[in-house]
Amino acid sequence: MLRRVVVDTNVFVGACLGTGAANAVLAACLEGRLQPLMGAALFSEHEDLLAREALFRNCRLTHAEREHLFDIYLSCCEWIRVYYAWRPNLRDEGDNHVVELAVAGGAHGIVTRNLRDLQRMELRFPALRVLSPETLIKELLP
Repeated sequence: MLRRVVVDTNVFVGACLGTGAANAVLAACLEGRLQPLMGAALFSEHEDLLAREALFRNCRLTHAEREHLFDIYLSCCEWIRVYYAWRPNLRDEGDNHVVELAVAGGAHGIVTRNLRDLQRMELRFPALRVLSPETLIKELLP
């Protein structure tokens, strides 16, 4: 069964910066082993972070290469429209869109480095897991 996941922006940025587990998550998406979900708010967040050159000062990829990688990644994503806001839910209002995308898209998990905040949801969705890239990759290995 293909796992439907929301890949948080911090994992995509980590893949651009060369973080091992983040690279593996992105590779699993590009190889079709994971079905990444994308929505308007997450897309905007990606676009915003990719434009911050200071964030990528030590990046192995050029700006053009990061943009190209993002385009390739988007071609693998399933676009989800979020029609319902689950609020209040998280302390950081800026993270709520990730949970809402996951719920709207029937995701099995949210892959993030922001475990502490996302695991403290006020609203519980029993079928939705919050996973680090390392945990997800361990589960994907045969």
